[in-house]
Amino acid sequence: MPRPDALPDRPGRPAAPFDPLAAHRFRTALGMGPELVARDLRVSYGLPHVGPDLVLAWEGGSVQPSEAEVNALAGTLWCSPAELLARPRTLREHRLALGLGPEDVARAVGLDTRSYLRLEERDAWRGTDRQSAALIALFGLAPAEYVTVSGQDERLAELLTKAVTTRWQGHARQIAKLVPLERDVVDDALRSLHAEYRARMATPLGRDLRDRAAEYFWAAVEKGTGEGDRGVGQG
Repeated sequence: MPRPDALPDRPGRPAAPFDPLAAHRFRTALGMGPELVARDLRVSYGLPHVGPDLVLAWEGGSVQPSEAEVNALAGTLWCSPAELLARPRTLREHRLALGLGPEDVARAVGLDTRSYLRLEERDAWRGTDRQSAALIALFGLAPAEYVTVSGQDERLAELLTKAVTTRWQGHARQIAKLVPLERDVVDDALRSLHAEYRARMATPLGRDLRDRAAEYFWAAVEKGTGEGDRGVGQG
């Protein structure tokens, strides 16, 4: 297999994280060799630079296909672009996984396209309650995914550790501003985690709860609500 820097120049920006194993699985399920895939991408999708070596480089994980290449490969392999992507984390990855253009997302959330693209470049969503609710509905975001696309994972983890190990009421309002949950859902989860930590703080489970407070928080939310989402709550 050639080195990535020995492959031809390819157009377009990189796509969301590509799933090499999925691409290989779809190709072999169709009984197609890399030569046939490459030929179809050249002939049917106008990608003259694609050869079997590039197809194998995608499947081997040494080269990340562009957005245009992922869309064309999905057509060749009779699957959706989302099925060739790893689990999305950023705004752009979620958008690409759904096959949406930036103008589609901007229109849905009430922003101009340029402003939305700036948010993608910063990897941090910032919007009003109404805009955030529209984004959650459009992307189908779980509460934890919303925090991730907002770029607030580290901040939330820091606050949750403090809430669990000290006086949870003193941090509940800040936490509620970060997560798309109603305040009573946040309070119930924090109260439960704090009580569990206090009961087990001298044990390995107590230390694990402190160190992985965010994971325990989302599990408590899911247990308390059944789904883990009861609307966008900004405190």
